[in-house]
Amino acid sequence: MRSTALVSVPVGVVVERRRAKSVWAEFLWRPVSVLAGKPSAEPWTVLDVQAESVMFYAGEAAIELHRTESAFYRDNLTSETPRLWVVLSPTASDPPFQLLAVTADPAEGEGFTDAGNNLVDTVPMPRDIVAIVDLFVATHHVERPFIKRRRAPAEFDRQKNGQGNGT
Repeated sequence: MRSTALVSVPVGVVVERRRAKSVWAEFLWRPVSVLAGKPSAEPWTVLDVQAESVMFYAGEAAIELHRTESAFYRDNLTSETPRLWVVLSPTASDPPFQLLAVTADPAEGEGFTDAGNNLVDTVPMPRDIVAIVDLFVATHHVERPFIKRRRAPAEFDRQKNGQGNGT
C-alpha cells in the first residue's frame, strides 16, 4: 500500500507499565513520550525501572503528514499544548502491545479509538516535531472556504418524486 504522505517523520515511542491498584488488571500501560528520530534500541527494551513502574522503548513509527490534513495539524499546533496520538494494539503474547501508529492529526487519533481494543493516548509533541509540522503547515496549507449545500424544501422533494397531490 502506497502512502500519499508528503513528509514522513521517524519517531520512537516510550511506554510505561505501572502496577495497577485494581483486582481487574495487573498492570496499566500508557505512552509517555515520543522521541524524534530513529532510536537505536530494539523494540521493548527496558529503559528504566522504578519501584512501581517500568519504562520501555516500544518501537519505531512514522508520523505521516498529508496536505489534506494540514488544517488539523494547524489546529493542533495552536492549542495550548500540541499533542501526538500514540496507538498501541493489544497482542495475545509478549510483548503485550504492538505499536500501530503515531499521528499529529487529532481527527485521525480520535478515529483510532473506534476499534475499541486499541490503547490510544496523547503525549506532548516534542519541539523538533513541532518545528517540522509547523513548516509543513506553512508550506502546504491552503485555506478552503466552507460551502454549505442548499437543500430543496421537503415539499419540493415529494412533488418531484410523484408523491405530492395525493398520488
